Parts: sequence; structure tokens; C-alpha cells
Amino acid sequence: MIHKPMLGWREWVALPELKLSGIKAKIDTGARSSALHAFAIEPYRKGGQRWVMFAIHPLQKRCDVSIECHAAIKDRRLVTDSGGHKQRRYVIETPMILGQSVIKAEMTLTNRDTMRFRMLLGRTAMDSRFIIDPGASYLQGKPDADEYRRLLMGECDCTLNLEHE
Repeated sequence: MIHKPMLGWREWVALPELKLSGIKAKIDTGARSSALHAFAIEPYRKGGQRWVMFAIHPLQKRCDVSIECHAAIKDRRLVTDSGGHKQRRYVIETPMILGQSVIKAEMTLTNRDTMRFRMLLGRTAMDSRFIIDPGASYLQGKPDADEYRRLLMGECDCTLNLEHE
């Protein structure tokens, strides 16, 4: 039998190509696609390829910290949210670190300022790699609070070390 890592209903993930060392994600098996909080979304061309520049507020309930990101555009899709509203969104593909797993994940870009989590991890990105325990949180570990603050303030250039409880 193949061992699959366990995830709780919320986990910390890192998106290294976006220079995002840690962000809380809600694990949502009811959502097909993953969504990443983004604002100030501006498409542009680089070397003949379509790219998008956007900013992220990586912390819940805080808009005073933002990180500028750049990514190649994979697609633009019409996405229906949980409230039935349709929105055309840019789709990017980027490596995501979740515990000991590194996954190339597609994410749609949308403003999630009013949502509790800045990232929603849908079932396509998880693709049968994990077992979900909806009664647990942060089974893949949590960052040290001081280390996370230093990372966000640009005081160190490192990846989060997640501590398991």
C-alpha cells in the first residue's frame, strides 16, 4: 500500500517561484481549481510570452504587507465561485511546497481580500496525493512566528522551516 501524507483542513504552503515563503491555504476538496489571492493584476509580454504581474497580501486580515509577484500566464478561464458568480481569471502554474511534497500546481488569480484564506487549494492540485483529515489543522507543520515575521519584512532570504506539533 502506498503511504499518502495527511493534510488538515488548513495547511501552510510555500510558493518559491513567487518568492512567497509561506501562506495559509484552505484545503477544499469541493473546489476543482486552486485560487491564489491577487490584486493589481497586470498582464504584460516578456520574450514573446504572456506574463502577469500581481501583488499578494500574504497575511490573513492584513493589507499592510504585500509581495509583488511575476508569473507566466498558462491560460485565462471562466471560473464559477462557490456563490455561483462567474469571473474570467488568469491561470498560472508554479511549484508549491506542501510539507515534504513539491507539486507543480495550477492556480487562478483572484482578489480574496474578503475571504478568510489567501489561498484555496482545490482537488486538482492535490490529485490523489494526500489524505484529508477535516478535523485537523497544520498536519504538515507551522512556521515559527518570529521567523515568519522576519521573512515577510525582508529581513532574511530563506525558506520557512515548518515545526510539527
